[in-house]
Amino acid sequence: MKKFLQKIPEQVKRLSILLVVVVVVFIVAQSLLTPKDFGLIGHFRATSVQNNADKKMQYAGQEACSDCHEDMWKIKNAGYHKNLSCEVCHGPSLNHVNEPDQFKPEKPMGRNFCPVCHEYNPSRPTGFPQIVSASHNPRKFCISCHNPHNPTPPQTPKDCSACHAEISNAKSVSSHMEIPCTKCHETSEKHRLSPREFLPTKPTQREFCGQCHSKDAKSDISIPRINMETHEPRYVCWQCHYPHLPEAQ
Repeated sequence: MKKFLQKIPEQVKRLSILLVVVVVVFIVAQSLLTPKDFGLIGHFRATSVQNNADKKMQYAGQEACSDCHEDMWKIKNAGYHKNLSCEVCHGPSLNHVNEPDQFKPEKPMGRNFCPVCHEYNPSRPTGFPQIVSASHNPRKFCISCHNPHNPTPPQTPKDCSACHAEISNAKSVSSHMEIPCTKCHETSEKHRLSPREFLPTKPTQREFCGQCHSKDAKSDISIPRINMETHEPRYVCWQCHYPHLPEAQ
């Protein structure tokens, strides 16, 4: 055994000692810091159930709002905010439900509230209504143009950039800047009002790009041309070229 230990490299011995120390410290810390009631009825403190039950209730739940505000309830549930609880905008309202004359719910009026969800952010889902608040009617409150319970835009967006600003900005400085979006994407007029229900089409075949870029295409002579049969035939065009900024690499 002694000879075996002598053959073990010194750094392995030191690492083993360090590992033992870490394990011992972990076991001791766990025994000292873990609450005594942890794990009695689940992977949590048993008393946490009662602690949460003892907290003062503040939210009434959106169903309570419909008892007195049936007209607004129906409008909201038929619009884009149907999955948004009333108390998300109006704050905790249990006191208002219990004593409506004494406690009034909040009414967000300023321009800094709606942009929490609707300020332009490229990480948000495609088609989600977004604005740049600094330039979007900067002197007006949001509710002066939009009914918060039915936030359909007062005017249907006429341009794709209203919702696809990042794509529009890229396309505006590319060689495709003069091509309308509907040239490549067949888009129903209903897409403007219900963008997620009526999605535009996307080209699926390389022959689509070949309408302008194949060597025998009847397009402007200044447009870059390729031989469709020999130019990377195993790939579709957008695997190498970003269509909104399609400059060759």
